[in-house]
Amino acid sequence: MQLTSEEQAMLDGELGEPRRWAMEHMLRVARFFDAPDLVEVTQAHIMADTESLGEAGVEFLESLAAAPAADRRVQVPTITDPRGIDFCHYQRLRQTDAMAALEQRAIDAFEALGVLMTNTCINYQTILPPVRGEHLAFGDTGVVIYSNSVFGAYSNFEGGPSALAAGLTGRTPRYGLHLDANRRATTRFRVTHQPEQLSDWGALGALVGARAGSYWEVPVVEGIEVTPGSDELKHFGAAMASFGSVPLFHLVGITPEAPTLEAVCNPGELAAAEIGAADFEEFFARYGGKGEKVDVVVFSAPQLSLVEMMSIADLLDGRQVHADTTLLAVTSPVVAADARRMGLVERIEAAGGLVLEGMCFYQSYAREMAEANGWSRLLTNSVKLANIIGGYGYQPTLASMRDCVESAVAGEVV
Repeated sequence: MQLTSEEQAMLDGELGEPRRWAMEHMLRVARFFDAPDLVEVTQAHIMADTESLGEAGVEFLESLAAAPAADRRVQVPTITDPRGIDFCHYQRLRQTDAMAALEQRAIDAFEALGVLMTNTCINYQTILPPVRGEHLAFGDTGVVIYSNSVFGAYSNFEGGPSALAAGLTGRTPRYGLHLDANRRATTRFRVTHQPEQLSDWGALGALVGARAGSYWEVPVVEGIEVTPGSDELKHFGAAMASFGSVPLFHLVGITPEAPTLEAVCNPGELAAAEIGAADFEEFFARYGGKGEKVDVVVFSAPQLSLVEMMSIADLLDGRQVHADTTLLAVTSPVVAADARRMGLVERIEAAGGLVLEGMCFYQSYAREMAEANGWSRLLTNSVKLANIIGGYGYQPTLASMRDCVESAVAGEVV
């Protein structure tokens, strides 16, 4: 490993114990991936929900936070992924005081480290959106794939300790998608059925991701006839990463690194696999439940944009969520503040829904909430959430946003 004099000083402990730990951690990662050196990053994004951290993880953060202030402060803007608790509503969700107390300890430690508590997986829609060529150390898979693909920034999937280490040092190992050679397309798809709803874009992402099936594969997709917006790309990328661990895609003529097919691959060497209407139909057919009682309707994973919040409010106006169904709209603190100012939160909650901020449903003790509230059948328009939530004991059903709202009002899957 080639280290600068500053990096060597951090490793030797001259700049404090937290940075010494961070350098040691990153060198282990770098050796595993044969990285020749470290690359300077301008931002870091930490996944550190307390359900994953547990008591031991929080104690580790507290040990770093106990260092002198000059030694423990992050070097670059460092932000957080969604938390596990909305402190205003956790008791209504039947989360426990112990969960909230652990959450507060983690927050206190992060704040002592100088971490900005953004609590969001849609930071690219709300704070410091990356620019092309910017090197980052981002954690959430949906954040990484969007930043790489839509903005042309450079980031690998960083685990929580690695992202924190990058924040403390301003560096990350130079491997994977920090190298231009690894950003060229390795697999090719041609779409013959155009996605329309957000759930359609999620389905397409899942179909591409499942067929790619590897962190080291880079799919290029051709045949998209209408340029998707930010929310469409958000659901597309989040589902692709969920189903295939894919951190980068190219859309021909849309994403910045793929103005043409030839810009990202040699078309003669890469045959195109077709994705058509039958593939979409088969995908949605996996998620049954029509006519069954709906316990909880969840709009989450990724968190909702302000546009999505408005759409839900519009669909709920003059309606009432069924008494036996819970509807949750989950968003970032920034979007929640704007939605509250614009009256969107009031409209959603007047219809019987509940707006949660700064958290993500599946990172929020989802299994414990299911058991405490008697939830089983979960309805969502998020393909990512539908893919993940079965592992927490739920029976997921996938539908459009409109049909999710209709089902919430009816109390059963329409």
